[in-house]
Amino acid sequence: MELRLLRQLNALRSARRAAILITDLAGGPNQLIAEGDVVDGALGEAVTSAFRSGKSVAKEIDRRSLFLNVHLPPMHIVVIGAVHISQVLAQMAVLTGFDIRVIDPRTAFATPERFEGIDLVADWPVDALKERPLDAYTALVAVTHDPAIDDIPIIDALKTGCFYVGALGSRKTHANRLERLRRAGVAEADLARIHAPIGLPIGAANPAEIAIAILAEIVGALRSRALSASKN
Repeated sequence: MELRLLRQLNALRSARRAAILITDLAGGPNQLIAEGDVVDGALGEAVTSAFRSGKSVAKEIDRRSLFLNVHLPPMHIVVIGAVHISQVLAQMAVLTGFDIRVIDPRTAFATPERFEGIDLVADWPVDALKERPLDAYTALVAVTHDPAIDDIPIIDALKTGCFYVGALGSRKTHANRLERLRRAGVAEADLARIHAPIGLPIGAANPAEIAIAILAEIVGALRSRALSASKN
């Protein structure tokens, strides 16, 4: 790899931006594409598909043999609320390959014994998220049922473009949530991005089933996500 491209790739990775290094297998020039860059035609379709799948792939495009080497930032799940659902979701998320963090200021819930081996932060989300901010490669899951804990990270997730934002609660609870967020100045287009009631509608009846429904919805959102706009 050319030193110039390596430096560009390392800069993108440091900034938590996705990139694809395209290698011409016939010896032509290599190309680095950041997520959000405009790429037309068949190559653009291949790039979009590769960004969404996260899988590197060889392609024949315009009579060229290309290898698309995909570099995605580690995908985060941030769970607001150290509840029973979170205990199961955290374990399943790790198995699925997600980097997961659980945040809850309620120290009776946020205990190491309940979340062994999980990145657990017993603090208010507004403070915890200052150190590791949300971004486009983060899924936010709000499950405390407490507006004082859930609402601010939900607003933050919508502002920063998290690829998934989900919130626990009945339709009535969510309707009340939407009214609060409207009063806080959240636009209707952003409100429509909230998955609530959270999780795929599989008839989940216990914490483990709800966790399955949430994780499946997150994976679906990840694989169909809108690609981040270019920051160049």
